[in-house]
Amino acid sequence: MLSALRPLQHRNFALLWSAALLSNVGSWMQTVAVGVLVTTRTGQPGWTGLVAAAGFLPNGLLSPLGGVMADRMDRRLWLFLTTAGETAFATFLTVLAATGNATPAVVTLVVFGGGAMSAVGFPAYQAMLPDLVPASELGPAISLSSAQFNMGRVVGPALAGLAIVAGGYSWAFAINAGSFFAVLVALALVQLPAADRPPVSATLLRRLVEGWRATLASPQARLAVTLISVVALTASPFIALVPAMAVKAFGSKATGTSVLVTAQGIGAVAGSLALTPLARRYGRRQVLLASLVAVCVFLGTYAAAPDLWLGAAALLLVGASYIGILAGCNTIVQMYAPAALRGRMLGIYMMALGTLYPVGALVQGAIADVTGIRAVTAAGAGVLLLVLVAVLRRMVPASLEGHGGAGVLASPGVVAATVPGDPPPP
Repeated sequence: MLSALRPLQHRNFALLWSAALLSNVGSWMQTVAVGVLVTTRTGQPGWTGLVAAAGFLPNGLLSPLGGVMADRMDRRLWLFLTTAGETAFATFLTVLAATGNATPAVVTLVVFGGGAMSAVGFPAYQAMLPDLVPASELGPAISLSSAQFNMGRVVGPALAGLAIVAGGYSWAFAINAGSFFAVLVALALVQLPAADRPPVSATLLRRLVEGWRATLASPQARLAVTLISVVALTASPFIALVPAMAVKAFGSKATGTSVLVTAQGIGAVAGSLALTPLARRYGRRQVLLASLVAVCVFLGTYAAAPDLWLGAAALLLVGASYIGILAGCNTIVQMYAPAALRGRMLGIYMMALGTLYPVGALVQGAIADVTGIRAVTAAGAGVLLLVLVAVLRRMVPASLEGHGGAGVLASPGVVAATVPGDPPPP
C-alpha cells in the first residue's frame, strides 16, 4: 500500500495534490449543497439531474477546447486563469444564496458557468501529471489524484451538512470560493521543466482534428474512450441522483445525502490506494475487468437497499469499484498519449465522459420521476452488465493483447510498456 504514496515524495506533485485536495473539499460542499437546495425546493429528481448535468455537461462540450489550450499555452498559466474563473462563479453563487436569489434556474446557470471553467482547465491539470513525477510513477500518481478527489468527497459532504445547518447554503458556497485560493498559491510555487512547444500555425479546428486522429489511431486510447462512454451513460448517473435517492428512497435530506456521498468517497479513496498493489499482483487488465463487473453488482445492491445505512454500505463498495474503472481508463490515455498531443487526447476522453454522463443523468432523472429512483438505478446497472457480457470479452483482448501480449494492461505494474505501431508513452 505504501507504494501507492510514492509520488508524494516529489515536491511539485505534493504541492498541487495538497492544494487540489482542499479545493475538492470545497467543491464537494458546493455540490452537495446545490443538490439539496434544488431537490428540497422542487421535490423533483429531474431537477436534481438537471443541475448535476449543468455542472458536468461543459466537460463534454469544452474539454476538447481545453485540451487544445493545454497543448498550446503554458499549462500552469492556463490552469491558473481557469481556476480564477471558477473562484468568480463560486463567489457569485454565494452572493445569490446570501441575498435570497438562488432560484433553481439561476443556480443551474451559475453551476454551468463554473463547470465551463473547470472543463477548459482540467485537461491542463491532467496533462501536467507526467511533468510532476517520473514516468515509472505515473500510474500511482493518477491513482493518488483519484484518491485526492474522493477524499474531498469524504470530507466535503459532512462539512456541507454542518455549514447548511449552521449558516445556510451561502456558507457552503463561500467556503468553496475560498478553497480555490489554495490551488492558485500552489500553482505559483510549482516549478515545471520548460516545455518545448514549436510555433503554432495550425487553426483551432485543425488541431482538434489532429487530436481526434491520434485518439482513433491508438487502440488503447480508443478502448478507453469506448469503455468510459458506456459506463458514463449507464452507471455513472447514480452520482447525480444521490440526493434524489436520499430524499425519495430513504426519506432523508441533507443528512442522508451527506452520508451517501461520504460513503461513496470512502470507498473510492480505499479503492484508489489499493489500485497500485492490486495491479502489480494481478495485472491492470484484470483489475479493470473486475471493477467493471463489481460496479454492476454493487450498484444493483445499492438500488435494493431497504434503508439509508445499508444503502451507504453498498455505495461504499460502488465507490471502490467505480474508481477502478475511472483510474484504469485514464491511465491508458495518459500512458499512450504523446506529450505534444496529450492535452487534446485527454480532452477527447473527458468529452466522452462529460457528454454521456449528464445525458444519462437527465434521462435517468426523468425516468425516475415516473418509475421511481430505485428502479432506474437498478436498470442502469443491468444494462451495463449486459453490454459487458456481449462486448467486452472480445474488445479487451483484441485491443490490449493482440500485439504479442504487450498491452498497457497486460502485465502487472507496467508503466512504460509499448505496443508495436502505437506512439510511445511520455
